[in-house]
Amino acid sequence: MTTMPEAVGLGAADLDPAVAALTTARSVTILCHVQPDADTIGSGLALALVLHRRGIPVWVSFAEPAELPVSMRSLPGVQHLVVPAEVPREVDLLVAVDCGSAGRLGALADRLSGAATTLVLDHHRSNTRFGMINVIDPNAESTTSVLVRLLDAWQVPIDSEVAHCLYAGLVTDTGSFRWVRPGTHQLAERLLATGIDGAEISRTLMDTHPFNWLPMLSRVLASAQLVPAALGGAGLVYAFVRCADVTEVTSEEAESVVDIVRTTAEAGVAAVFKESRTIPQRWTVSLRSRDTTPGAHDGIDVAAIATTLGGGGHHFAAGYTTNGTPESVVAALLAAFG
Repeated sequence: MTTMPEAVGLGAADLDPAVAALTTARSVTILCHVQPDADTIGSGLALALVLHRRGIPVWVSFAEPAELPVSMRSLPGVQHLVVPAEVPREVDLLVAVDCGSAGRLGALADRLSGAATTLVLDHHRSNTRFGMINVIDPNAESTTSVLVRLLDAWQVPIDSEVAHCLYAGLVTDTGSFRWVRPGTHQLAERLLATGIDGAEISRTLMDTHPFNWLPMLSRVLASAQLVPAALGGAGLVYAFVRCADVTEVTSEEAESVVDIVRTTAEAGVAAVFKESRTIPQRWTVSLRSRDTTPGAHDGIDVAAIATTLGGGGHHFAAGYTTNGTPESVVAALLAAFG
């Protein structure tokens, strides 16, 4: 079995407690973060497939939205997904995947107290280490790549179904391999060698939208504003996704807007404010920065900015939730830039 090179800060000894917990668990709940992406769902379903094959009862869930995004419904293991109400109140082991804090579990955070053991698998630098066992590698490209090293330590082979889930998290969290580290392509090749169709997985997850996505984009992009002086001249571009803009599309389509806004050449940071469908003047904010920015050779650290506003994330991709008028939330973001 080929194993991946260990990332700095995560050695074999760090994986031993997690392996022991998984080996002895008699029942397992796996929780993904709210507004799930392919990394959290891919990690959760890959682990569920492994546990189910070992005869261990397993439940996978996320607090919101009510349904899994369409692009992820073809992932192997979706049969293990249950609605929040069906997640057991008590379980032998609870695993949180790709969650930087307990708050990212939303309403399902209350299940932590009913678990005999809690395990956190993540790659967010801002992770609060809220588990009894924490396997956190901020240098990892995705949580699925952390899970690969855990499966290797557990001596569990990776077949095509598990690889499909793992690749989904890897390709999305690296932006189709735009943000990589030494070993990233080696991992991709290992997963592809199981026979999965990487091109089809990528197309389904990242390049397929309903027609109504196009008129939604026209409305949202018309709201875009550029603040050239922000961040010492690095520049900020931002746009608003209002409830009226997304009546005919899913939240998944709204999430994709930031990847278009971020392409603005004159801005080192992009922000997209997405209005809550249920709570007036509540916004979920996605932040993105470029790999390199004048005055910041490694790009602007948007995770640090998001953390000051109650959120978190990665160096180049982060987010937070805020309340207020459009004018006030933009002003608060600009103030956080310093």
